[in-house]
Amino acid sequence: MDIKKQKSTLRKNDMYWGYLFIAPTLLGLLIFYIFPVFQTFFYSFNDWGDFGSYSWSGLENYEEMFANPEIWDSFRNTLIYAFVMVPISIAISIIVAVLLNQKIKGLTFYRTLFFLPVVTMPAAIGMIWKWLYNADYGIINHILGWFSIPGPDWLTDPNWVLISIIIVGTWGAIGTNMVILLSGLQGIPKSLYEAASLDGAGPTYSFFKITLPLLSPTIFFVAVISFISAFQVFDFIFMMVSPTNPAIDSAQSVIYLFYHYAFVIGEKGIAAAIAFVLFLVILVLTILQFRLQKRWVHYE
Repeated sequence: MDIKKQKSTLRKNDMYWGYLFIAPTLLGLLIFYIFPVFQTFFYSFNDWGDFGSYSWSGLENYEEMFANPEIWDSFRNTLIYAFVMVPISIAISIIVAVLLNQKIKGLTFYRTLFFLPVVTMPAAIGMIWKWLYNADYGIINHILGWFSIPGPDWLTDPNWVLISIIIVGTWGAIGTNMVILLSGLQGIPKSLYEAASLDGAGPTYSFFKITLPLLSPTIFFVAVISFISAFQVFDFIFMMVSPTNPAIDSAQSVIYLFYHYAFVIGEKGIAAAIAFVLFLVILVLTILQFRLQKRWVHYE
C-alpha cells in the first residue's frame, strides 16, 4: 500500500509541475486569444460611443454589415487573394525547398536569400514594392519597356491592383514555407530514394511517388497556416494602396475594412461584427481542411 501511495503522490507531483510549466503559455492564450474572441462577440452587438460608452443594439451591426456592398467586395477580394496566393506560394516553395535540399555550392547563401523577406518588416516590403510598381518610374515597367511591352498601372488600375498584391504576398510567403518544407524533406529517409533508384526510378517518378506523399503532412500544415495568414492580409494593402486610390475597392481586404471601420470612422460595433464573421469563416475553412486532409495526407 505504501508503494501505491508513493506512486500516486509522485503522479500528483508530476501533474502539479506540468500544469505549473504550462501555466504562462495557457494564461497568455486565455488573455490574448480566447478572451478577445468572446469580447469581440459581445462588442458586435453594441453601438460604441465616445469615451468607451456603449449601448445594446442587437443584430443591427450585422444587418448593416451584410447590407453594405463594400463588405461583400472585401470578402470577395480576400477569397481571391487567399485561393490564388496560397496554392501558388506553396507550389513555388516546394520547388525551392527541393532544390535547396540538394548538395550544391552556396547552399547557406541561397537559403538565407529566400528567407530574407520573412525577417523584413512588412511596411518596408510594401514601400519597396510600391516603388517597383510605380507606373512612371518603376523598375518593373522600365524592364517591360525594353521588350516594347506597355506596363500597366499596377496599383491604380482596378484590374491589376489585386494581382499586384498577390504577387507581393506570394513573394513574402515563400521564405517561411520553404523553411518548414525543407525540414519535412530532411525527415524523409534517403534509403527510399536509393531503393527507388535501384529499381530504375528517375527523379520525376521519385518526386511524385516518394517526395510528395511523404511530404504531404508538412504541406498540409503549411496550407493551414497560409490560409489563416492570407485571410488576415493587411500590411501590404495599407502600405501600397492609399485610401484615395481609385482602385481601393478592388484591393481592400476584410482586415483593411475592419481597420477602416474601427480606427478611421469609429464604427467599432460594425468592426467587431466584421472581425467575428471573419473568425467564423477562418474557423470553418480550417475545419474543412482537416476533414479533407484524410483524402490526400499520408502519415505513414
